[in-house]
Amino acid sequence: MSNDIGVMVCGHGSRDDEAIAEFAAVADGIARRLPHYPVRGGFLEFARPIIRDGLDELRQLGVTRILAVPGMLFAAGHAKNDIPSVLNTYQARHAGLTIEYGRELGVDLKLLRVAAERIEAAEAGAAYVPRQETLLVVVGRGSSDPDANSNVAKVARMLWEGMGFGWVETCYSGVTFPLIEPALEQAVKLGYRRIVVFPYFLFTGVLVKRIYAAADAFARRHPGIEFLKAPYLNDHPLVLDVFAERVQEILAGRNNMNCHMCKYREQVLGFEDEVGQAQSSHHHHVEGIGTESGHHHRHRRGD
Repeated sequence: MSNDIGVMVCGHGSRDDEAIAEFAAVADGIARRLPHYPVRGGFLEFARPIIRDGLDELRQLGVTRILAVPGMLFAAGHAKNDIPSVLNTYQARHAGLTIEYGRELGVDLKLLRVAAERIEAAEAGAAYVPRQETLLVVVGRGSSDPDANSNVAKVARMLWEGMGFGWVETCYSGVTFPLIEPALEQAVKLGYRRIVVFPYFLFTGVLVKRIYAAADAFARRHPGIEFLKAPYLNDHPLVLDVFAERVQEILAGRNNMNCHMCKYREQVLGFEDEVGQAQSSHHHHVEGIGTESGHHHRHRRGD
């Protein structure tokens, strides 16, 4: 085990106990793939341990170089602003400590394979319907960052073409449009025998449960259409592999996020006034607020 390098997995956080437990399982899975380094996890908001708690533990182990990765699919405000602000503030307060920040999971071929497996699992539990007669609905989290939102649309397009569905609709759980209910309203009008609703999320939580509830509500209102609910990504082995790759990219100096479409760096259409916006976090007031289960997840592997 390295004596001076540690890994920090920075999650968003949730008020949902299941989501916190799933994040802990993923952090443990990352630790098993990186046995030479101590690995810790922490949350930006709504749960404990918070990110500072994990950083404290690594420093107490004698770590002087921390490789931090966002526990998120896409780089939007949390990954670009909030988490770096927390990390930069912490590093400034501890002389001799270096924190290097990796990139988000992003659009990755391994993750597309996981997505396909989740969709296939939903299909396997139902009677055969040709994919040409099936409409796929891919639901992203939704963000104020157009680049992150466009990545959800790219994932949806690649799943559509790669798996041969008759049509695909892309929607979001919040912040941007279309939302899940309007998307399903559109989907039921298109005449497909089956609609597969797939939340492109890492973990469960309030938003995923709302997505599934919306699918159930539409199934009751439209009994002539079969609705299937595909599982989200969770701790699939390939997800853990991609996280480990993001850590290795930091060591290799290949950890740059996608900046050429970033609204904070370039004149993105409709977001021109956000170029050069100061990097800061607005989550200090909700650090650690929410579930209590996070107190018990310390990700000890790799000590």
